Amino acid sequence: MAQYFVINADNPQPRLIKQTVEILQQGGVVAYPTDSSYALGCALGNKEAQALIRQVRGVDERHLFTLMCRNLSELSVYAKVDNAQFRLLKANTPGPYTFILEASREVPRRLQHAKRSTIGLRVPKHQVTQSILEALNAPLLSMTLQLPEDEMPLNIAWEIRERLEHQIDLVIDSDICAAGETTVVDLTGDVPHVIREGIGSIESLGLSSS
Repeated sequence: MAQYFVINADNPQPRLIKQTVEILQQGGVVAYPTDSSYALGCALGNKEAQALIRQVRGVDERHLFTLMCRNLSELSVYAKVDNAQFRLLKANTPGPYTFILEASREVPRRLQHAKRSTIGLRVPKHQVTQSILEALNAPLLSMTLQLPEDEMPLNIAWEIRERLEHQIDLVIDSDICAAGETTVVDLTGDVPHVIREGIGSIESLGLSSS
């Protein structure tokens, strides 16, 4: 039975943030709000939790995780970022974007794209998520919470609890969060490339979809 924490969206309760981190450190899987719907998250090194997230999502190992980072400094530990990439990232983070970058040696090989050695990274603009990342002092390994039978990601906590309370360890209720997906931008080529247009504005990136 999943635990259910009601955490204030503007002033997250330190006690509940601490308990959330303890659940993650003990190998738990958490449903948590972001600036683009809910996500399923676990600690970076926990293979069993990663397998559970894939099972809940109904995806295989070809479906890659995203690293949820608290800021650009942390993102730069896990990805190779040049000056042009850094300027674009700085102008658009935190926000509802996933950026595809070349993975650094800090990223386990199993989490990288098999052929391209890349990783997706986010810096979310959500106070609860940021509080969790700060207390965890590490990135969260995440996937968007979209179930196999659904066309869109979930964004309502009580519905998530009803559907997943016997499969995951914690659901965080922090009011209804934004509905939709991140905008995914590949920064590994000579020119940034929009892979998926979502909540994040491509106009603010100075790009166009293709």
